[in-house]
Amino acid sequence: MTALWTHTEAAAATGGDATMPWTANGVSIDSRSLQRGDLFIAIRGDNSDGHAHVADALSKGAAAAMVNKSWANQSQASPVLAVEDTDRGMRDLARAARDRAPARIIGVTGSVGKTGTKEMLALALGEQGETAATQGNLNNHWGLPLSLARMTRTTEFGIYELGMNHAGEIAPLSEILRPDVALITTVESVHLEFFDSEEGIADAKAEIFTGLRDGGGAVLNRDNRHFDRLRRSAEAAGITRLCSFGEHPDATLRLTKAEPGPNGSNVTAEFGDRTLNYVVGAPGRHWVMNSLAALGAVHMIGADMDRAAAALAGIRPMKGRGEQRAVTLKGGSFVLIDESYNASPASMRAAFDVLGATGPSGDGRRIAVLGDMLEIGESSPDAHAALAPDVLRNRVDIVIAAGDNMAHLVAALSDHAVTVHGPDSAAIHDRVLDTVRAGDVVMIKGSLGSRMIPIADALRALDREDGHSAAGEA
Repeated sequence: MTALWTHTEAAAATGGDATMPWTANGVSIDSRSLQRGDLFIAIRGDNSDGHAHVADALSKGAAAAMVNKSWANQSQASPVLAVEDTDRGMRDLARAARDRAPARIIGVTGSVGKTGTKEMLALALGEQGETAATQGNLNNHWGLPLSLARMTRTTEFGIYELGMNHAGEIAPLSEILRPDVALITTVESVHLEFFDSEEGIADAKAEIFTGLRDGGGAVLNRDNRHFDRLRRSAEAAGITRLCSFGEHPDATLRLTKAEPGPNGSNVTAEFGDRTLNYVVGAPGRHWVMNSLAALGAVHMIGADMDRAAAALAGIRPMKGRGEQRAVTLKGGSFVLIDESYNASPASMRAAFDVLGATGPSGDGRRIAVLGDMLEIGESSPDAHAALAPDVLRNRVDIVIAAGDNMAHLVAALSDHAVTVHGPDSAAIHDRVLDTVRAGDVVMIKGSLGSRMIPIADALRALDREDGHSAAGEA
């Protein structure tokens, strides 16, 4: 196997000095998850300094460590790449990876849907050539360069997320990535706490156009109310190739029919004089819209749309982002819909729609276990209360909610549904486990900071498929 990085290549890319020869097959910034043969980059974070973990990384089999020159003299006997600054060194490595590979790159951003769309693109393009993609949620000022530095020299397609919660964060990421296609899934009131308006969020997302390669294209949501603003930003950046998607009659890739089912949707879309009929293997209308975004990007990158559309039948929701599983209890099972990773008004409504479309069995109930949506700003109380019609429309029987902001939703539902409220996720943890019974459909959702993941994990741990319950019940 060809090495991902040699000491010579990495030194040339970063302007660093290697103490001895080495070859690396991967790149890591976390000694806990490091794999043997990785290049360990000692990043200085807000709360920790990777230099303190260099010895641990090397003892676990790291091929070498990239360290600051001011620290390097402490480890002359080790395989070290000494650079002026490891943050900059990782960015330089990412740029070099971009330069050496023939990959056609898609940059994906948006208020919601970017991870699902990225996964769809990785699946669809992975059948057409060697494909690299962001792993997990590595989409920030460390995650994007790390992801790109891991791209092999033979990669044909690359799909990378660009995340932000403040203005000015996407532009430098785009300049590193230099995508051939820039995809904005949608613009919603996510991270509004850090912006004066949704228009400001749209402008921050449009920073993705900054690094677009000459002749590159943009993919935009025609149904989003900020479409014209984003289109003007693209044009101002010199972009002449644009593909839009949605139900709007002027959309380049136009949705004409979506037949939902418990495990996905049958989709029909028009693209010029072509009709695309395909299956999306994940339930919910938001996945249908993600599929249109993905196919628009496939077209703009010059790959095969028909093959890509056919591949989408294999998409499945990820853990924390809509994964569904049956959890076996004594006397039956319940369905767990795990949306615990993050939340916004738009993604909350999409999750309620999936819950509403998933029928309980026997005398089961639809149960929503909810944590606060964070970073919404002054509008947060109203945004939470405004979810009430969606809860009722989807016939949710019980709402168990945690957090100061979710108190406003509980108040709005008090005369219409069974509700339970606690100050935080720990306060409702046991109540959730005591409430759930066979036949139920249970959806867990909240922003990452609302700590709903432990509740989802606890429900998952109730599974008796191995003949034992997590509580040790005989």
